Amino acid sequence: MPIPACTAIRNALLALLLCAALPALAQQPLHDPRPLAFRSAAEEARFHDLAAQLRCVQCQNQSLADSNAQIAQDLRREVLQLMQQGHDDAQIKQFLVARYGEFVLYQPPLQPGTWLLWGGPLLILGGGALLVLGIVRRRGRTVAPAAADRNADEGDGW
Repeated sequence: MPIPACTAIRNALLALLLCAALPALAQQPLHDPRPLAFRSAAEEARFHDLAAQLRCVQCQNQSLADSNAQIAQDLRREVLQLMQQGHDDAQIKQFLVARYGEFVLYQPPLQPGTWLLWGGPLLILGGGALLVLGIVRRRGRTVAPAAADRNADEGDGW
């Protein structure tokens, strides 16, 4: 007995909805809820200083210390683990740069590729100062002759 067209369409839509719902079942596991375990107050201070120098790769405008993103929590845990394995700050930064690029550093090193990044604000500030200086000089030249003409017309006679 043939299946009516209405039932076939309904079954196809049901199968499509079930397939669409499958990714929801394969959620990423939640982050480790345990707090970070520091060995000493000095290690904790070093960790917080280093985390403030690193950028969250997801948030982009927050440091690793400030971000609540899952990847930031994972990276904080990884940074602490690297610290406890004996790596210094430079090695940890190198590891993260190799993995995520120089974007992860809040203060990228001064290199030919970053000259514009470091010098750009100074160039814009200098250009703005030159523009303001030019406008002030131009207005100063037009105001002074106009004031002299006005004084001559009034006939102060001093």
